[in-house]
Amino acid sequence: MSTGADLQARARANAQALQAELHWLDGVLRARLAGHFGTLDGAAQLAAPPPLADGPTADDLAQLVQRCGLGLDERLLLALALAPYLRPQLLDLLFVTNENLNRGFCEFGGWKARQHGGFLPTVETAAFLLAGDDLARRFELHRLLDDGAPLRRHGLVRLQHDAPGEPWASAALLAGRDTLDLLQHGEARKPDYSANFPAKLIQTRLTWRDLVLDADVMDEVQAIATWARHGDTLMRDWQLEKALKPGYRCLFFGPPGTGKTLTATLIGQQVGADVYRIDLSMVVSKYIGETEKNLAEVFDQAQHRHWILFFDEADALFGKRTAASSSNDRHANQEISYLLQRVEDFPGTVILASNLKGNIDDAFARRFQSAIYFPMPDADQRLRLWEGMVRHTGRLDVDVDLADLAERHELAGGAIANVVRFGAINAMQAGRDRINAADLRQGIAKELRKEGRTV
Repeated sequence: MSTGADLQARARANAQALQAELHWLDGVLRARLAGHFGTLDGAAQLAAPPPLADGPTADDLAQLVQRCGLGLDERLLLALALAPYLRPQLLDLLFVTNENLNRGFCEFGGWKARQHGGFLPTVETAAFLLAGDDLARRFELHRLLDDGAPLRRHGLVRLQHDAPGEPWASAALLAGRDTLDLLQHGEARKPDYSANFPAKLIQTRLTWRDLVLDADVMDEVQAIATWARHGDTLMRDWQLEKALKPGYRCLFFGPPGTGKTLTATLIGQQVGADVYRIDLSMVVSKYIGETEKNLAEVFDQAQHRHWILFFDEADALFGKRTAASSSNDRHANQEISYLLQRVEDFPGTVILASNLKGNIDDAFARRFQSAIYFPMPDADQRLRLWEGMVRHTGRLDVDVDLADLAERHELAGGAIANVVRFGAINAMQAGRDRINAADLRQGIAKELRKEGRTV
């Protein structure tokens, strides 16, 4: 694990490397402008790139270039995407006005931000920088910025196009968030839950020993974990990519509190993947297009990361489509269709959780690789849950008979956890250091009332 001193040293090394890279970009840009305005032969005057450090102590930029196999053109594109974040004044040269038309030069590209005052590059800017008026070189740019090319495949740069029907080159050229974090801070940071990122990293201190499931269910769960860990190998080395789409989609369904969220979290823990739970209240919007935009932010960030996306209460987003009798119905159906496409195209693991399988749209259910039912635990499983939650605490009174509670009361693991919490609070309020049978009985009665049942 990196220490603070290690990260500071890496940040300094990265700053030096980026300084040289941006200086190179500045030289290329000035030469290209000079050639464009006829003051010199720009193609012959392009600046030479700075040498990259080598070896295990190389800065993160050098390692990134080597690991992703970037050529000189790709390095220049990456530097252009980074410039607004690291040295925005470098691109001010492109604000020059076309005096004949009293506006900027369209061949320089660029897009206007809401608050940022600098020049923000587009693909057109990149085309001018790399190709000038050379049409064949502009065609080559398409290849460099294709979805499957290193810059996009590894998430080093992003393209953002908010105006359908306009030329492809008008798309904004943005630096990847992970790339920015890595080069600025020496490590990629995990995104935080916010209005702009409606997903929360979920973690647990529990282990598989704390999860009580049938052996058949565990077998199905482990199949998901195997794919999450070895999916790339199976697709590439086993040559399954010709027959199968990348990614794995599965549905967890069953009563509340039966372990669906914990199972998803433990799969991530086992395979070393972050699990992000999508907050549906932050995603769904009454405004047309906003739901898709909110979800796109999550999928775009997850696209190049080893994430597991977990949609809890998924029927709110993936519910059945209805007959389109109104504009609202058509909008809702459009949202579901968009979700189907994004989830199906996502190369990682997506887990949906629902209380009822029948609530999920049939067209999407057919695309699941697996659908796993989480039943209510039987008496033996309930006893294991009770034992796992309170026996080790040493805080049970002698009058507590866990076997009897497990036999008499049908409760899911989540409900049992609530009963234990209530019992501990009740004992603390009464000034006792042990949970007695009455505390647990009151807690059970409270849980059953929540579910509309009686003791």
